[in-house]
Amino acid sequence: MKIDRIDAIEVLDSRGNPTLQTIVTLDSGAVGSFIVPSGASVGTYEALELRDGGERYGGKGMLHAIENTEDIISKELKGMDASMQAIIDTTLIKMDGTENKSVLGANTILGVSVACAKAAANELKIPLYRYIGGAVANILPVPMMNILNGGVHATNGLDFQEFMIMPVGAKSMQQAVMMCSMTYQSLKRVLLSKGLSAGVGDEGGFAPSVGSAEEAIELLLIAIESAGYEPRKDIAIAMDIAANELYNKEEKVYKLTGDYNVLNSAEMVDYYCTLVDKYPIISIEDGLYEDDTEGTKLLTQKLGDKIQIVGDDLFVTNTNKILYGIENGLANAVLIKMNQIGTLTETLNAINLAKRVGYNTVISHRSGDTEDTMIADLAVAVGSGQIKAGAPARSERTAKYNRLLAIEKQLGMSQLGVFINGKFR
Repeated sequence: MKIDRIDAIEVLDSRGNPTLQTIVTLDSGAVGSFIVPSGASVGTYEALELRDGGERYGGKGMLHAIENTEDIISKELKGMDASMQAIIDTTLIKMDGTENKSVLGANTILGVSVACAKAAANELKIPLYRYIGGAVANILPVPMMNILNGGVHATNGLDFQEFMIMPVGAKSMQQAVMMCSMTYQSLKRVLLSKGLSAGVGDEGGFAPSVGSAEEAIELLLIAIESAGYEPRKDIAIAMDIAANELYNKEEKVYKLTGDYNVLNSAEMVDYYCTLVDKYPIISIEDGLYEDDTEGTKLLTQKLGDKIQIVGDDLFVTNTNKILYGIENGLANAVLIKMNQIGTLTETLNAINLAKRVGYNTVISHRSGDTEDTMIADLAVAVGSGQIKAGAPARSERTAKYNRLLAIEKQLGMSQLGVFINGKFR
């Protein structure tokens, strides 16, 4: 299990920007590789993604991250046991020495952290989900597929960032993927029939020019029914608002381009209540600005017993932020993004904390993602019951769903997370 060397390569993510691929090689010859994703809608409190700056790749190059990996980290970790995940991650954190991992870079550190876990799993010749989760890793996540894009994931003027479908009536991963794919193809036909664009955004969802959230949701309902499914019973709707992008800090209001224009926190919460009463919405992510504590508390009080209130920028996969949320009654679910925090151990700590207090967890991709399927294994390993990996289109998205189908085959069983009274179980 001893680490022999760590290498890194500058590769491309799904947006055509450079990212980091890290390769850990053990003395035995076993190898683990991980390609680090990158976000577009980035929370203020996320760990730092290290980029080169300058003209090359528009400043987004990875040469500095490669140098940190091969010249600094590789020398420090050489000879360490790759299976000692907590020790490896603690060493990386101490080497960086900053709260937001700004010296070595969270992307640099995460690449090494996950590649070590993969190398150890490969040495033991067991799947990654079994290596991380043990014998109890057998619950497959319900997909949360983003099939209609807005916000910074598209250029269509739609305020809210993601409109997702969740096949809550599915009995297997195979059925869940089929239901979402059929609805996705149905939505394409609906858009074309209405003279709307069927071009896609960063996560594979369509990005038509629609004027409001209501119009977007109505299109989803038509697509669901046209595909032969019943809204709410078979397929429910989830939204990622990404309210950071809508919030004006000086005026302390949310500025929407649709029908509602300018709203304060209480008015935004009332708007969400109206949408939830009218439509089969079971999950709202980042409904308020990350530091709008009172607004998020109000949203949780009004809708938290009915639907899932997910914190992304609110929590940034950080146990300190999650603890603050627990103490102040903020949200009831945590979005888990490994590159927000920077190591596998810290990610698992965030998941365990959330689960101990009854918060749901959603394992998530990033808008700039890759063909790496690690998050599919992670979702099964921790029994999150939910995964957010984009549309059933573009190979960096479908790779995650295809991996889950393969895991379902390996397990020889179909046990999906179940949504009951605002909770996934």
